Amino acid sequence: MLTSHFDYHLPNDRIAQEPVRPRDHSRLLVLDRTAGTWTHHRFYDIGTFLRPNDLLVVNESKVFKARLRGRFRRDDPVVASTRRRPDQDVEIFLLRPEGSRWLALAKPGRIISVGSIIAFADGISCNVIAKLDDGTIAIDFHASANDIFAWTDKAGEIPTPPYVERAKPSADDYQTVYARTTGSVAAPTAGFHFTPELIQSLKDAGIRFATVTLHVGLGTFRPIKTETLEEHVMHEEWIDMPKETRNAIVATKQSGGRVIAVGTTTVRALESDVEHGLTDIFITPGYRFKAVDGLITNFHLPKSSLLVLVSSFVGASRPDSDEGRRIALRAYEDAIREGYRFYSFGDAMLIV
Repeated sequence: MLTSHFDYHLPNDRIAQEPVRPRDHSRLLVLDRTAGTWTHHRFYDIGTFLRPNDLLVVNESKVFKARLRGRFRRDDPVVASTRRRPDQDVEIFLLRPEGSRWLALAKPGRIISVGSIIAFADGISCNVIAKLDDGTIAIDFHASANDIFAWTDKAGEIPTPPYVERAKPSADDYQTVYARTTGSVAAPTAGFHFTPELIQSLKDAGIRFATVTLHVGLGTFRPIKTETLEEHVMHEEWIDMPKETRNAIVATKQSGGRVIAVGTTTVRALESDVEHGLTDIFITPGYRFKAVDGLITNFHLPKSSLLVLVSSFVGASRPDSDEGRRIALRAYEDAIREGYRFYSFGDAMLIV
């Protein structure tokens, strides 16, 4: 399937630059995937469309300050030289720890060489130990992952998306209210719409909650650059699936309830069937969903793996799986006409 089939035009003024306050006052498009129709509401009305014994599964991964400013030492530390070249500013975007090393992106990456040293504030530095074919680098801080997480909390920057061009949001703005386990470089943004009060009201109405962890990395936010979906390779992301959540899903389905995933990252965690480990699942039209019966999600970038996933879910119950893409894009077009706000700080969809 051509990646271009998942393209659409979004006016710049539809890209949300800050969250709605209160969070649950964002708009909500409710899409009935069986009928192929939708209606417009506010997110605080979401309980109207849920049933007692439904299970909402949320991704409790917490964003860390993954963007670092450093200085790249231009001299090769291995080869002696009498001519010292000036150091150069470099931006390091940490992705995830892998044992004693970290996977990262470097900007500009062309100047980085294996064996070189990147120096940061507070006397912290790392060694470049590998340059990988996918454009990432492997670096070693010679410190534990927990120590680096603690250090980035002081020295790093919030890794907000490039399309958020106005005043930088606060750390609280770019975090869900239930975030707990540190490890994401981008927020699972479908959860932004929940407030503690809304969560409590849903629980009081008999809606149950469960958690998973998928640490958002390149697999989620890197765009599809290949001509076809079949050529796209997803980067791996870490999943932790509690036994309690697995049991809750089984119990919900046995009692006739629905499993509603809050966010595409939660969908990928539930459909990967991984308890503790890495996933590179790429959900495309024709995929048969095993766990998820409903989806709460934001409006995603054109030609992104997230829009492909949403289209796949909309079309999952249809003989022509591509019909899901057509319905999803029509809903997107209507949301644009209706003035919805798009992307990370934008409005929401409920697909059931």
